[in-house]
Amino acid sequence: MPAKKKMKILNAVSEVVPFLATGGMGQVAGALAASLAENDKSLDMRIIAPLYAEFRDKYEPQMKFLGATEVQLAWRTLYCGVFELVQDGVTFYFIDNRRYFDRENAYGYVDDGERFAFFSKAVFASIEITKFVPHVIHSHDWQTALVPIYLKTHYAWKYYDIRTVFTIHNMEYQGQMPGHILHDVFDLSDEDASIVWYHNCINLMKGAIICADKVTTVSPSYAEEIQENGGYGLEPIIRENAYKLSGIINGIDTKTYNPETDKLLGKNTYSVENLKGKKACKKKLQTLFNLPHSPRTMLICIVSRLVSHKGIDLITLMLDDLIRMDVQFLLLGTGEHAYELFFEEKAIHNPDKVAVSIAYNPDIAGMIFAGADVLLMPSRSEPCGLAQMIACRYGTIPIVRNTGGLGDTIYDCRLGTGNGFVFDDYNARALMETVISAQDLYANHEADWLNLVREAMQFDFSWNQSAKAYSKLYRELDHR
Repeated sequence: MPAKKKMKILNAVSEVVPFLATGGMGQVAGALAASLAENDKSLDMRIIAPLYAEFRDKYEPQMKFLGATEVQLAWRTLYCGVFELVQDGVTFYFIDNRRYFDRENAYGYVDDGERFAFFSKAVFASIEITKFVPHVIHSHDWQTALVPIYLKTHYAWKYYDIRTVFTIHNMEYQGQMPGHILHDVFDLSDEDASIVWYHNCINLMKGAIICADKVTTVSPSYAEEIQENGGYGLEPIIRENAYKLSGIINGIDTKTYNPETDKLLGKNTYSVENLKGKKACKKKLQTLFNLPHSPRTMLICIVSRLVSHKGIDLITLMLDDLIRMDVQFLLLGTGEHAYELFFEEKAIHNPDKVAVSIAYNPDIAGMIFAGADVLLMPSRSEPCGLAQMIACRYGTIPIVRNTGGLGDTIYDCRLGTGNGFVFDDYNARALMETVISAQDLYANHEADWLNLVREAMQFDFSWNQSAKAYSKLYRELDHR
């Protein structure tokens, strides 16, 4: 009996590392594909994404132009070029349309709905050029929510064998659009309106949940939370489709995030066995942010978008109390203007205690993860979170609230073996009490703190187990 051919998986994403990642989705999509390509030879895992101006100049010379076609989006006839690039064992396809993707940013435009409707249709148009007919198309978040919708409404007659997986990275962003653009922008008929119509508007995520064969989200706890009160209004739809929902925790790329080999650390690399380099990283970080060199003062960091659901409101309530403690506070991030001003003002008035960089800078973030002692993530909601796992990898101890993926990945060291500190109640007092507990351990029980650091560094946050879960999920859809 001949061996079964590889199962073909096409990941449709609006961003992906190493080319572009504005958040966790891009990191997850790239790392998942790389892990499956390396560890599961029964899968042919490929990725399709827009060709953005941000990385076009750097990577286009390495790409192969496969051809061009036209995409019909309502009354529009649109150019669609297809490029191919093989990197780290993964085949990437990039959709070229300069009108939609040659812009300063990936998102944030009034025509985002139209841009990603075009991309979702281009996923199917490109199959004629790539000759890669997937058994499963795996799409992510609202930007590619139209992929399973279009398969049901436009392409089922042609690609009736294709199955779909839809992953929810964040329920808060659902692709809600005004109803009058149903035909003109999304090219959906009146008969299809019920698929996407919800609470008096178009809701693309709702349509994807209904149309996809499998729905996943990025942690087991978040899969439960979005059915109860964390679904941002989509809870009834999630519950109706719970039979096809699963929560698979994200991993991180442990080759990239490795304090023993990280080039960002220069000569200050370190390991579980030898933490000397971490002390040097802390001193370098204090120098970079003009904080006093104080090796035994606990350095607390935040690397986050400055929005309320990340728990930033709690931090503003307790920061004055924190400043009165023997700690230093360092923040990197951008977000709501009021929060940016608040932290900048605190830094101005407390230069020996508080340092702030209102920016998004992955290299600086990497230096912070390596040099800080503690990472604060007191989120009100957190689908999975990657920062807490990266921090552990570098021996920076997370303080997290027990929600979503934070509760699935961080275990309270006060309850036995753990890799961080966890609190339950969403209020500033609970956060402050947990910080005090961490600072006491750091200041008064150095040997125990170092044991905690080593424990955190040895937790397995690789993609190995999560990739196996996705492999199993794909095979459940294999009907060959």
